[in-house]
Amino acid sequence: MAKKDFENKTQIIKTDDAGASISLRKCQLAVVEGPEKGKKYALVKSTTKVGKKENNDFIIADSTVSRNHMVIDYSSDSFLLRDSDSTNGTYLNGTKVKEAYLVPGDRIKIGNTTLEFVAFEEKVRIEPSEKEIFGSMVGKSLKMRQIFGILEKISPTLATVIIEGETGTGKELVARAIHENSPRKNKPFIVFDCSSVAPNLIESELFGHEKGSFTGAIKSRRGAFEEAAGGTIFLDEIGELTLDLQPKLLRALESREIRRVGANLQVPIDVRVICATNRNLKKEVSEGRFREDLYYRLSVVKILLPPLRERAEDIPPIVERFLTGGKFNKNPDGTFRITKVEDDALKSLGRYKWPGNVRELQNIVERAAATAEKETITKDNVDFVFSELEREEDRTEKLQVVKDIPFKAAKQKVVEVFEKDYLLDLLRRNGFNLSKAAREAGIDRKHIRNLLKKYGIPTKDEE
Repeated sequence: MAKKDFENKTQIIKTDDAGASISLRKCQLAVVEGPEKGKKYALVKSTTKVGKKENNDFIIADSTVSRNHMVIDYSSDSFLLRDSDSTNGTYLNGTKVKEAYLVPGDRIKIGNTTLEFVAFEEKVRIEPSEKEIFGSMVGKSLKMRQIFGILEKISPTLATVIIEGETGTGKELVARAIHENSPRKNKPFIVFDCSSVAPNLIESELFGHEKGSFTGAIKSRRGAFEEAAGGTIFLDEIGELTLDLQPKLLRALESREIRRVGANLQVPIDVRVICATNRNLKKEVSEGRFREDLYYRLSVVKILLPPLRERAEDIPPIVERFLTGGKFNKNPDGTFRITKVEDDALKSLGRYKWPGNVRELQNIVERAAATAEKETITKDNVDFVFSELEREEDRTEKLQVVKDIPFKAAKQKVVEVFEKDYLLDLLRRNGFNLSKAAREAGIDRKHIRNLLKKYGIPTKDEE
């Protein structure tokens, strides 16, 4: 049975300071002949039951229709009609069928009732959300509230989503939030990082394999798609997928079936697909590194996450989220160690360009919290961390040119880098408490103090 596709019509039309527009493709069943002519039902559920019994989703009051006549499965971009062993059968465009994919304009006859499968576009203007939080994300900037508004609309659908943005902008947080606000929230959320798996293993990791299908396959194993059954699969760094694997992924998305490596049988899949990339996929397509048909299959809804430097007003609520949600800020009794951030400290954070985006901000906040002497992160704490970052970059650059100096001098440079990095990690683990750090390292407290003075590292000198 071949799948019948119809053009995908769900996409972001515009996102700017005036708001966002989204054109959503919606489908419905409309009774065009029979006792309930004119009755309509929107196909939004993953499975829609049709019949005259009261527990059906679309109840047809026609005595010639079976109690449970048929079902329509909605998965990503396709609608599959299946007859439920009805008495009088199900006819698609005059032909009796057991199951068939639907396209707009199809006529379905059940008993004395004829239904039409209708697709239409609903253009919705999405205003910025009134909320400053969605899932684990926070943001009060217009750009983020626009994105929250989009996510509120598309999360309950089954639409495939692709998330673009620089490294560290929070693409996985968006994917998780979509899943957690969808009808699939109680099903698995499986993360598959296309950049972290060796190219020769990706097919097996995605689709599974049978025992003996390749060297090392000592037993059969399910892949990520099967693990995500009924839920969501998040394909991170999709732009790293090699050209030879892209048609296999496209085939799986179109047929809603996968085949394990070494197997002959196809396995049906029911998953929602969300992808992410830090590349410009349109450019990748134009340069021949990414298949155009796969790109359009994936970009049903496309979301572009802004870098942190374009939304500095979001830094304070993000910092607050880190401090209230991070284990690093918890005392043994469950209370928060850091409860306040000085305004001047926040201003320092706001002036930084954040090449590593939100992920880098989290690192800076954790390091600043570790140097704070009381319950407040000060500007001095933040400035110290930034100066440390600059020195770390300088040390990295210097280490790259030590080949042309005498052995003893080169060795001393390496020792100095080691000593400083070791001491910083040691002190962070011990809350910058000198006595605790000395006990863990097995080094005399006075010797550690001299090293810290040498490298300009502050401590909380507590007994």
